[in-house]
Amino acid sequence: MAASDKPINRELQLPREHIVSGKNRLSNHRKGPERKNAAVIDLSDQTPFASGYNRHCYLHPDTPGRCLKVIRPENIEARYQRQTPLKKLLGKSRINDNKQEQRAHQQSAIVSLIKQGQENQVWRHLPRFYGETSTSLGPANESELLLNSNGEPAQTLESYLQEHGFDPSIKAASERFCEWLEETGILTRNLLPHNLVIAWRNNQPELFLVDGLGAPDAQNRLAAIPAWRRRYIARRISRFYNRIAWELSDKQQSWEASQNL
Repeated sequence: MAASDKPINRELQLPREHIVSGKNRLSNHRKGPERKNAAVIDLSDQTPFASGYNRHCYLHPDTPGRCLKVIRPENIEARYQRQTPLKKLLGKSRINDNKQEQRAHQQSAIVSLIKQGQENQVWRHLPRFYGETSTSLGPANESELLLNSNGEPAQTLESYLQEHGFDPSIKAASERFCEWLEETGILTRNLLPHNLVIAWRNNQPELFLVDGLGAPDAQNRLAAIPAWRRRYIARRISRFYNRIAWELSDKQQSWEASQNL
């Protein structure tokens, strides 16, 4: 799912076998974007528990605690057809959210933290990522299934704001998330509430970015300049809080107009 303004639809009654305790959460991390499996995972009888404009998310039928993100090819094709002739020359992989996500996990900040033995710092606010795997619906990105305090799939920040507003617990969680961005230097696209979910860690809510990791190629290269990276992240954080304020407003003005875009 791209970091777009398309809402996420969540429909799921989670089977008990997919609920895992904290001590059983998976701690492995695949440093490479791809993994070769001997068997193709059959998703033919599965219903996605979440859907965005570009991807469906399925429970992993064989491995509790993981989910599979599968591209919606019809929407990729529609996006491709809307591209200018010049952009079409760049191919479809640039608008394939799974490929973008794989590249985003190879960004310098993440690779550097893992090499320094600070892998847990990476996953403080990201679901663990296990690379690409084959399914009956095509290639899928496999990642940690984030749960709420009841063992159900984590609620989006967008949904939470609609129900509870920007209450003290989520304000504190947002501050911790933004401090993590500043500390790690991890690059993201615009931080949209429907691309963040609320999972529980150490008896408190934490924000996790499930979509929108990484930056466009040009910005990724410029991030080699520390001052530019800090400025880029500061702008993402500022726009994040602006977006929350807009989500809580009457929305008579579009988000784009509110930002003078």
